[in-house]
Amino acid sequence: MGGDYAPKANVLGAIAAHELLSPNEHLVLIGDTQQIKPILAEQGFNADHFEYVHTEEVIGMGEHPTRAISQKPNSSISLGFSMLKHKEIDAFIGAGNSGAMMVGAVFSVKTVPGIIRPSLCTLVPKLSGGTGLMLDVGANADCKPDVLVQFGIVGSLYAENVMHINNPKVGLINIGEEDEKGNMLSLATFPLMKESNQFNFIGNIEGRDLFNEKADVIVCDGFTGNIMLKLAESFYIMTIKKGLKDEFFDRFNYENHGGSPVLGVNAPVIIGHGISTPKAVMNMVLQAREMVTTGLVEKIQAAFK
Repeated sequence: MGGDYAPKANVLGAIAAHELLSPNEHLVLIGDTQQIKPILAEQGFNADHFEYVHTEEVIGMGEHPTRAISQKPNSSISLGFSMLKHKEIDAFIGAGNSGAMMVGAVFSVKTVPGIIRPSLCTLVPKLSGGTGLMLDVGANADCKPDVLVQFGIVGSLYAENVMHINNPKVGLINIGEEDEKGNMLSLATFPLMKESNQFNFIGNIEGRDLFNEKADVIVCDGFTGNIMLKLAESFYIMTIKKGLKDEFFDRFNYENHGGSPVLGVNAPVIIGHGISTPKAVMNMVLQAREMVTTGLVEKIQAAFK
């Protein structure tokens, strides 16, 4: 029931995803079935293909995340995380209140032991045609050096297992390539990342390296990452407004990537844009499936034992 166009966009996205899933993979729709099933009927879709958990309670986009989770236990978000906690589902995605999604993830399935703070990541298109990964993009506005090192570990594992990049190159966003450049955070983080044997650290990278092949995994604090993400997303909007058609900038369309995985919790969770369309919802489902089938969470848990 989450998102600006819910439930229709979510239901249409689920229908599109269903066509791409294998027979042993199933979708569970959590929300108001009185609104959901008429949409399925309009599309001529067999409602028996999905499972349903009925609720009419919804956490609004502007509600306080922690308060809403505790005060609305029957909301679609709260019920989804309860099911995830009790292993009744393997992954949970939502395009609703992103704060509530983060709070739900941390307080239900909980953070992987050893991880200081879970992070949000996003895919970054490369000029060569490939794709990179940037994290954090908004979950942690302020970070300490050891947190950024952990972002390098989980980002590398995601790139290797879900994106199928062999020995991914991890770079630290900075204002210069030199080892001694940066603010207090980056200066303290650099030697820790350089000494780590848990990922392939290639040193500092600059903002101009975001879209080239220098690094596969771009590590930064959530404040920096969110600004970079929103700036990058604006490129696509600008090309549309200018009437320009460009294959590279078309890849900045968030719909192509689905949502932002929460890395560092004990189950696959993906948070979508509030403006998620059916195509974005479909890609979130496929993203979640990849996280499940590759055993990403289990590999992150093993790395931090």
